[in-house]
Amino acid sequence: MPPSLESGGIPDPTPEYLALASHPPFHLPQPQNLLVVIDLNGTLLHRPTRKKPVRFVERPFAREFLSYCINTFTVVIWSSARPDNVAAMCEKLIKPKDRAKVVAVWDRLSFNFSKADYNLRVQCYKRLTSLWRDPVVRASHPDGEEWSQLNTVLIDDSMEKARSEPFNLIQIPEFTGDAVEPGFMLAQVHDYLDECSRQINVSAFIKSQRFKVQPGFTL
Repeated sequence: MPPSLESGGIPDPTPEYLALASHPPFHLPQPQNLLVVIDLNGTLLHRPTRKKPVRFVERPFAREFLSYCINTFTVVIWSSARPDNVAAMCEKLIKPKDRAKVVAVWDRLSFNFSKADYNLRVQCYKRLTSLWRDPVVRASHPDGEEWSQLNTVLIDDSMEKARSEPFNLIQIPEFTGDAVEPGFMLAQVHDYLDECSRQINVSAFIKSQRFKVQPGFTL
């Protein structure tokens, strides 16, 4: 179900965004810091039942991957779940020593839904411009620069959620609870993320070379 117009409706990428994403990709001489926006359910974990929303199965290597991101890049957690559920999931998933390093944890309240939409299963859109305008997130760049499509990635299992900035998405297959998931999925995302950090324009790179799962990938 799409969100109502009161909740912002269905977004599309701006012409300016599409133009910048169409530039040819170029390597940087040194890796840059990235704003890494990470989803929870379907990406790092699987919740088997809505009746027990804080019970979940972790994706293989989820904690290690999340810790790597937090200690290498600038991380925001962004989930469409309700605030208390998001807080409980983060409490279990993020290592204690890493919690203070997470710049922000956004939950269902961050989508600015109308009261009616908040309680319905409407489609959620993760507008990265909302993050880029947020004072706390804006102030988090270690070099005082601005976050933008040049240096931001969204890691999510849903293409539709990234509709407004589609070429900043690292889309990975939805995790459905397979404890022996083949392919070391998050290890592959780790390597692709490192390549993104070497790009002058992340959106241009992702547009030209989308993340693709390698079934035979080994550690």
